[in-house]
Amino acid sequence: MNYLQMISQGGPIMIIIALCSVIAVYIFLQKWFQFHRAQVNVGELVAGLVNVLRRDGMIEAITLCDHTPGPVARMLTSAIHAYQNGDDIKQALEEQSLVEVPRLESRLNVLATLAYVTPLLGLLGTVIGLAEAFHTVYVSGAAMTQQQLSEGVYMALTCTAAGLCVSIPCHIAYNYLVSRVQSFCVEMERASSEIMYFFKHHNREGKTDEN
Repeated sequence: MNYLQMISQGGPIMIIIALCSVIAVYIFLQKWFQFHRAQVNVGELVAGLVNVLRRDGMIEAITLCDHTPGPVARMLTSAIHAYQNGDDIKQALEEQSLVEVPRLESRLNVLATLAYVTPLLGLLGTVIGLAEAFHTVYVSGAAMTQQQLSEGVYMALTCTAAGLCVSIPCHIAYNYLVSRVQSFCVEMERASSEIMYFFKHHNREGKTDEN
């Protein structure tokens, strides 16, 4: 018996579980490609940016950040704009983080929900399948053979197996993506502290040169 036959004979619950698996795969791939594109070497980016800013190349620094993907570069861009406008750099970084973190965490709640719901759907499908099988026994009496009953129970239990087969990878994928989000948050905090440290000492150096 192939998977398509199992889905078709497993009833509507199996179709829902199969749909959940497709959604989970789509979300994981979409987030994986998003994180892969956003991954940069933070140390090299900040070092290159500092070298440009020491020459007061604000436009060049903003261009460098614009051509660098990921939340870290956008955090640095907000800090540079705040410095140019005379705004509070720390507040600008905090406001930008409120934009970047939800963007990183988007759709992860859906993946977590699928990991939690799919085993329950499998259990529901099993209960429905067993109820139908024993209802058939009750209606037909002795006319139903043991083989027919076993087949009905087997198809009912496949719903639980299918739910677990979807739930376990969803849990693994969710934990992996959450760890990636946490690593991005650490990188953003690191870049924010380094750019704030630079601007703080850059202002001091400018005042010392004027004196």
